[in-house]
Amino acid sequence: MKAVFVDTGGWMACADGADPAHVRCRAARDGALEGGWTLITTDFVVDETLTLIRFRLGLSAADAWWRQVDGSARVRWERVESDRFELARQLFFRYRDKDLSFTDCTSIAVMRELKLTTVITTDRHFQQVGLEVLPALRTQRVRKPQRS
Repeated sequence: MKAVFVDTGGWMACADGADPAHVRCRAARDGALEGGWTLITTDFVVDETLTLIRFRLGLSAADAWWRQVDGSARVRWERVESDRFELARQLFFRYRDKDLSFTDCTSIAVMRELKLTTVITTDRHFQQVGLEVLPALRTQRVRKPQRS
């Protein structure tokens, strides 16, 4: 099975047209779907995303997002049950220097178990633990002032 993980940052950027990564995240998601890939996420990510969409974009937007992912045969939710939760706890304390959220650690635990190496997200933390991030995160360049 070809699959890519979708994190909260990826879902949010796809849902929010004003997000700076909106176009790039939608292109990554749509490209994966067009290529026959399955989008994998977790119950923790769904919780986080649904809540963020509700408070940033409104309840109607949250409802639309829910219907889109809940009704799709191409989106698979993984549950974070006791073994995965325990691995996430271990990762949370192992990666002390990474500022990972616990939800990030649950995602990494699931990705490791499923042998997924690519994630659609706007979160740099996934790159810091050796995962491929789509869309590629752009580094901000400081523009030098032009001399006249």
